[in-house]
Amino acid sequence: MGEIVAQVALENPGDRAVVERGYGQESDVRRSTVDAVVDTGAVMLVLPQNVVERLGLETQRTVVVTYADERREERPLAGPVTVQIGNRSMSTDCVVGPPLSEPLIGQIVLEALDLIADCANRTLTPRFPDYPLLKLK
Repeated sequence: MGEIVAQVALENPGDRAVVERGYGQESDVRRSTVDAVVDTGAVMLVLPQNVVERLGLETQRTVVVTYADERREERPLAGPVTVQIGNRSMSTDCVVGPPLSEPLIGQIVLEALDLIADCANRTLTPRFPDYPLLKLK
């Protein structure tokens, strides 16, 4: 099985709101594009500290995370951040990883954007092409 990497566009939604209210310009919106590993074993979106700082995201609180090797660690939770993969976007919080660490896309983003991770073919594709179909039952 191979690793799935997706290009993710990130944006500060607070900056976007200021621009939409007419108090700023498009160039004032802090954004970043990163290549992120799709990690179906992760729950949250994880962004490196340097990206979180570049986007100007605020720390919300700390959370305890468990790594694949069962280590536990307190990490900051920051946000909100707008996440766009392909033509789908959502707003969520993110776990702040160490500087220059690998961005990870977890289950929350995959579920909200209704994306299917195909590890055998190393692809991330929408379940339905036109829009996310979210289960409510």
